[in-house]
Amino acid sequence: MPLGIRRLAGISALIGCLLLGSCGTSGEEVCDRPLVSSLPPSSFRSSSQLSISHGPVFAKVNRREGAGGWSPLISDRYQWLEVDLGRRTQITAVATQGRYGSSDWLTAYLLMFSDTGHNWRQHRQEDSLGAFPGNSNADTVVQYKLEQPVIARYLRLIPLDWNPTGRIGLRLEIYGCRYTSDVANFDGSSSLVYRLSVRPSWMAMEIISLKFKTQKNSGTLLHAEGLRDHSLTLVLEKGKLLLYHQQGVSSPSGGQLLVSLGSLLDDQHWHHVKLERLSTHLNLTVDKNTQQVHVPAELSHWHIHTLSLAAVQSHGLQKPILSNRNFHGCMENLLYSDLNLIHLAKHNSPQVTVVGNVTFSCAEPVSVAVTFTDSHSFLQLPGLTSWSSGLASVALQFRTWNKVGLLLTFDLPQQDGTVLLYLSEARLRLQISKAGRTPLELSTGSGLNDGQWHSVELNFRQDHLSITVDKDEGATAHTIIPLPLTAHSQLFFGGCPTQTECRNPFKAFQGCMRLLTLDDQIVNLISVQQRLLGNYSHLQIDMCGIVDRCSPSHCEHGGRCTQSWSTFHCNCSYSGYRGATCHSSTYEQSCEVYKHKGNTSGHYYIDVDGSGPIKPQLIYCNMTEDRTWMVIQHNNTELTRVQSSPERNQHFAHFDYSSEEEQLATIIGQSEHCEQELSYHCRKSRLLNTLEGSPFSWWVGGPGSGQVHTYWGGALPGSRQCACGLEDSCLDPSHYCNCDADYDQWTDDSGLLTHKDTLPVRSLVLGDIQRPGSEAAYRVGPLRCHGDENFWNAAFFDKETSYLHFPTFHGELNADISFLFKTTSSSGVFLENLGIKDFIRIELSSSSEVLFSFDVGNGPLDVRVQTHLPLNDNRWHSVRAERNVKEASLRVDDFPAATQEAPADGLIHLQLNSQLFIGGTASRQKGFLGCIRSLQLNGITLDLEERAKITPGVRPGCPGHCSSYGLLCQNQGRCVEKANGFSCDCRQSAFSGAFCHEEVSASFKSTTSVTYILKEPYEPSRNSSALPSSIYSDITLRAENVSLSFRTSQSPALLLHISSFYREYLTLLINKHDELELRYKLHSSRDVEVLSSTVGTLADGRLHTVTIRRLADTVSVQVDHNAREDFNLTADVEFNGIKSLTLGRVRESDGSDAELAGLTSLGFTGCLSGVRFNSISPLKAALHHPDSSVIVTGPLVQSSCGSSSPVSPYPAETTHSLSGTRSRARPSIYTYACTLSSLGVGSCLVWPLILFLWLFIRLSYGLINRPPQ
Repeated sequence: MPLGIRRLAGISALIGCLLLGSCGTSGEEVCDRPLVSSLPPSSFRSSSQLSISHGPVFAKVNRREGAGGWSPLISDRYQWLEVDLGRRTQITAVATQGRYGSSDWLTAYLLMFSDTGHNWRQHRQEDSLGAFPGNSNADTVVQYKLEQPVIARYLRLIPLDWNPTGRIGLRLEIYGCRYTSDVANFDGSSSLVYRLSVRPSWMAMEIISLKFKTQKNSGTLLHAEGLRDHSLTLVLEKGKLLLYHQQGVSSPSGGQLLVSLGSLLDDQHWHHVKLERLSTHLNLTVDKNTQQVHVPAELSHWHIHTLSLAAVQSHGLQKPILSNRNFHGCMENLLYSDLNLIHLAKHNSPQVTVVGNVTFSCAEPVSVAVTFTDSHSFLQLPGLTSWSSGLASVALQFRTWNKVGLLLTFDLPQQDGTVLLYLSEARLRLQISKAGRTPLELSTGSGLNDGQWHSVELNFRQDHLSITVDKDEGATAHTIIPLPLTAHSQLFFGGCPTQTECRNPFKAFQGCMRLLTLDDQIVNLISVQQRLLGNYSHLQIDMCGIVDRCSPSHCEHGGRCTQSWSTFHCNCSYSGYRGATCHSSTYEQSCEVYKHKGNTSGHYYIDVDGSGPIKPQLIYCNMTEDRTWMVIQHNNTELTRVQSSPERNQHFAHFDYSSEEEQLATIIGQSEHCEQELSYHCRKSRLLNTLEGSPFSWWVGGPGSGQVHTYWGGALPGSRQCACGLEDSCLDPSHYCNCDADYDQWTDDSGLLTHKDTLPVRSLVLGDIQRPGSEAAYRVGPLRCHGDENFWNAAFFDKETSYLHFPTFHGELNADISFLFKTTSSSGVFLENLGIKDFIRIELSSSSEVLFSFDVGNGPLDVRVQTHLPLNDNRWHSVRAERNVKEASLRVDDFPAATQEAPADGLIHLQLNSQLFIGGTASRQKGFLGCIRSLQLNGITLDLEERAKITPGVRPGCPGHCSSYGLLCQNQGRCVEKANGFSCDCRQSAFSGAFCHEEVSASFKSTTSVTYILKEPYEPSRNSSALPSSIYSDITLRAENVSLSFRTSQSPALLLHISSFYREYLTLLINKHDELELRYKLHSSRDVEVLSSTVGTLADGRLHTVTIRRLADTVSVQVDHNAREDFNLTADVEFNGIKSLTLGRVRESDGSDAELAGLTSLGFTGCLSGVRFNSISPLKAALHHPDSSVIVTGPLVQSSCGSSSPVSPYPAETTHSLSGTRSRARPSIYTYACTLSSLGVGSCLVWPLILFLWLFIRLSYGLINRPPQ
């Protein structure tokens, strides 16, 4: 084994044995020795005893002396049994047994530990639940192994519950082993300084570890100096540990804060700290919590040459982080690498210098605190006899998380008044009321709910009253009101007992108090505990039970944690996440999901891993009719010109994407298809040269830092070709790229890169740019991906006994499960995972109820959502369940979510060990019949399809999406099934877009005419004897549906005209009164029937919508949201031989109706949108699908004028891609000219002339062998 590895192994072993206190010479000691059986009687104490024979000395497991165990005088929750182990000991387990031969045993209890017999600390399971399970009879020994060993001298057991038919009875055993350590005590002006005598070789890892305890909330723990005056300083500030980095005199006074960890570390209990310096990062561990931080580059090869403990002892170039605040308290087992520095100091090692008064035992200040646990807590103390003089003072210290709470109240019987000292909005307020009035209120201090100790002093004089908060730093308020306190006064701290005159109009105080002082005399709280002084209820005396529920924070994704005494709250604002712990993302995981919720093209925040660590980012979603594209931009998607330069041989381009690396990789991985345009425009600039030669240019793409690629857009990976080489269409057949022909003319090699393993393009190197006359331009388009494989990953379960199984689900503290299902069955289990006792399950419990049930050790908890609609309708329904340390929630579709709060101090870890079952259960309950899709657990999609391929009774995939998503197709769009999803067929709709929702609008001028030929006349044969009328194909209608929107200021104006071969027609127009007029002529020999709407002012430049429906002789007309108007025709009901439909000006007229001819010649000026006649969309056909059936004359410009907001009726022409695919046709000369213009060379008008002259000269002299493609 190399020396460095052996040394590192030795360091780790030494640290482990010293921190656990079980170092030995004969191998590792098994730490489970019984400790109680050999203890002397003086080691046992109790709150009380039923009799001498029921005393604590008899509380030894399996012993029958005395009454067979300990029983207190009264069985209540204020009793305790205490064991003194004689010295600090490592405790690993506790066992309980009932009192021998009785019905007395405990069913639940608390454990307290202490080093001094004071300042007790409650032991908690999982940092949450404090209660331990006890016995079910008097004889069985029940042992509980502690999750982590506890180092303590004293153990106190407090009964919580006992056999209801008996009383408290207990025999006890404690298991563990000897604990040894080296301790140093620092008095606030002393320290230890360690200096290396020889310069060490650089080590890849350095470790400093120690334990400390203190009552001071601030002080310097250690200061490590190294090369080039770099230093690390670990300080305690307001009960938190902060690690700073400084560098020489240039460092600011505060240094650079690297990490902050821990809380309430000034509680006079031991806390373990470990600092690991690795080559690239630092690990700081405080107790059970570790935080990693990347180190500054200058520390990557840094090592320590001086280490100061409890103070900063340096050469003076650096300002201390905490000036004049040295550490005051004890340290234990202070290890640097393989050195025990306290051990070296005790033995006067020359490497360690002792500064000031350092002692090698821990001085333990005794300060008895009291904890007010709930709304029933109070402490009652009598007044002092000295108060008869009219002079009095009351002082205390408190710490709390609550903004509101009563600290102190007492009556003024002589004045019929009350004094209230309380917290309100984290400020201290003093209220004095007399006879129901409030003559005085004082307020001082702020932010007093920060969990820190705060001092309060009340001083009463005959003509003076003062209140002071935090003597050194706080505020003082004064008033002149006498408060005659007497020896008969009763002081109530924290709250009021029931059935007394004490009244508390505020909330009870929850928190800790200490150093309660009456006239400079500290109240003996131990006497209070022993019922020798005052009275109390619901207090924990001789301990401060405050818990920081925000350290470590359960709020995820940057949520801000705030807390009260009993709970915490996560503020998820601006985080992009939601829920009680900011666990669930508020955004969808792909554009595909947004589309299937009815969203159209636009920018959306995408969270690719849901509740995972990757942050959501803004991405453009292009929702086309057949695909949904995610478009990810980078810093240069424009065509970029490269100028030739003899000074440089290559041009480098690097592309920075708007999405982070992890998000890019996830998007590419979960998409069905990705592509990126790569174009090179060249003039006398070669690209790849030949297959044998070295390429002039290449690009780097793929995950991470990427790999070099020498093929071009449109070709295959590794081919060393361009698209023309693959298609055998290059300008020079001897080359595989157009640019490699090296012609003195503009050409290009362009195409799409479609292999996901090579995307995205990260950089580009262009090589042939230095020759005279060389010109080039390149374009790397945005990354475009479509298809979400996770969203459509599905499995079909066709048997109740079939299921899929996956590895165990690990969601100990936070678990979110989401999926979609469809079924015709009324019940079945979607998902189940079991542990020894814990479990989690989601099931369809009835046709209208989903049940989410689980157990984390506190008993089963059910969350139900009942719907008023059936869930077994064979349509897709969504389920989302979440469980965290605060609550469990369940949401089904868009129905209101159901929520259940978790117990305040219950177990919080979900511990599972079986396989995860999908669609069935291991317990053989009724399985699920139907489809499950897009199953995600904590943001990770389970591949149901792959597992279904190899599982009997389960089929991959699940067709049939239109039943659920068909309603998204609007305006007569038809839902079309696809293997993964659906699309809307808009061919029969007047609208376009992903959901046939985009109005097809156009601006018309008076000369514009759009004629849709409905039927051409038959050509009669020369010998035909048919009558003239029979040469037409009869289209006879007894009904029409017409709809359109318009915007115009013209009246009269023609909107629509439908003609027939029989001189019948239908005309829709705005008459000269700005009213809508519908003209029917359904019989050539009868008069036209005019149907006029009463809705006026239609030529007002606003958008109006018209819907017309005819069935036989009944016609209904509706304009905008006005009431429908009904009419009846009298002439005829059949519309025969329909010929054409015209929008705008009618070019040809049969001349039968002079008035109509005048109207149709006026045409229409304005905007038409969404025009539909039965199944025909003439305007859409003219704009999107021009063919022989449509004749357009005059200007017709597609625009957005059909939107509801007022716009110019003649906007600039815009082009929208419906397919989402990019044409690979080569640009025209005009395109090249405008490309060059965009690069800053000339203009689009000048360049075509120059290029034309250049081509003419080249062609004239035979210099061009083949035309550019």
